[in-house]
Amino acid sequence: MFDGMLFYLFICLLFFGIGDFLGVLTKAKLSSVFVSLLLFLVFFMTGLIPPDIINQAGLTQIGKWAVGFVVFSMGTTINLRELMQEWRTVATACLSMAVIWIGMIVLIPLIGYNETIVSIPIINGGIVATQIMCSAAMENGLTMAAALGTIVYAVQKFFGTPFASYFGLREARIVLEEYRRTGVNPNKAKPVTVNGEPKLSFFDTHKKYYGTFVCLAITACFTWIASIIGSFTGLSYTIWCLILGACMSTTGYVPKNVLGQAKSSGIFNVAVFATIIPSLAKIDFGDLIVLSYSTIVIFVVVFILLYVCFGILPLWKVQGKKNVALGVAAAQLLGFPATYLIANEVAQAAAENEEEKQVVLDAIMSKYLVAGFTTVTSVSVIIAGFFEKFIVV
Repeated sequence: MFDGMLFYLFICLLFFGIGDFLGVLTKAKLSSVFVSLLLFLVFFMTGLIPPDIINQAGLTQIGKWAVGFVVFSMGTTINLRELMQEWRTVATACLSMAVIWIGMIVLIPLIGYNETIVSIPIINGGIVATQIMCSAAMENGLTMAAALGTIVYAVQKFFGTPFASYFGLREARIVLEEYRRTGVNPNKAKPVTVNGEPKLSFFDTHKKYYGTFVCLAITACFTWIASIIGSFTGLSYTIWCLILGACMSTTGYVPKNVLGQAKSSGIFNVAVFATIIPSLAKIDFGDLIVLSYSTIVIFVVVFILLYVCFGILPLWKVQGKKNVALGVAAAQLLGFPATYLIANEVAQAAAENEEEKQVVLDAIMSKYLVAGFTTVTSVSVIIAGFFEKFIVV
C-alpha cells in the first residue's frame, strides 16, 4: 500500500505542496523552496523515505529533458526592449555577477575547489543553474559539492530578501521625501499614444490556435534544435534554448511564457526541481555540519563583496543610485517572483496611500524585475553552461 510509483509521486508532490502553502501563508517570508528541500532532507536522514524516491516516483527520466523545455520557456519571457531601456540596471546586474565570480576565488581554500565552482552559478541564478551544476557534480561523483549547491539554492532567498528589502526601503524613503516636497513623480511611465501602440503580434491575432499540444510541440521542436546546435558548437544546449526562446518570442510567432500558455509549467518545474533532490539523499549529520559551515561562509563573502563594491566603491554609479544598485546586486539571489514581491512589500511599508505606493513602485519595480530576469533567467543559465566544464574529478 505505502510503496509504488504513485505513492512516492504523491509524497514528492506533497512536500512541494507544503512548501508552496507555507510560502503563501507567510507571504514569501518563509521560502517554499527551503521548506520543500528541508522536508526531503529530514525524511532522507531519518530513513522515512527511500534515497531513490525521485526515481521510484518516475521523475528521473522526465527531469532529464524537462530542463530544456523550462529554459526555452524562460527565454520567451525575456523582454529585449525593456532590457535595452533599463541598460543601466542590466549593466549593474551583470557587474554584480562578475564581482561574485572573481571574489569567490577566496572561497577555494575555505570550502574546496569543486564546491566553489558548483556554487557560483547557483548564487547567480535559480533552479535551472542549480540543476545544471548539481547534475554535473553528481555525474562526476561529487556528492558533497552537489549537496552544497542544493542547500545554497534552498537558502539564498533567506539571505537575499533582507538585503534587497533594506536598500529598497531606503530608496523608497528618499523618493517619497522628494515626492512629498515637490508633488512630482519623476519615474512615472509616459502614457502610450494611439499611434505609438505596438502592433499586435502573430500570436495575438491567432491565439486560439495555440493550444496545449501546439505550444508543447513548439517547445519540443526548439529544444531539439538547441541540442543540435549545442552538439556542433560545444556550448551547453541550455544556452541555446535560452537564446532561441528570446529570439522566437521577439518575432511574435511564439507566445511569452510558452509553457504557461500550454498550462504545463507546473509539472515541468516539478520535474526540474526533482533532479536536484537526489543530492540530499547521501547527507548524514556529519556532512550537514560541514555544509552549514560552507553555506554560511559563502553568503558572508557574497554580501561583503556586494556591499564593498556597490556601497563603498563607485560601481554603484553605473546604476546612478547607490541604494538601487545594492538592491539590484542582490537580485541574483532572488529572481522572479521574489523581486516582484519584495518591491511590492517595500512600497506597502513605505507609502501612506495608493498614490505614494505607485511612486515607490515606479522607482524600483522595473529595476528589480529587470535585474532578476537578467541574472536568474538569462545570464546565470549561460554561466552554468560554462562553469560545469570547470568541474575537476
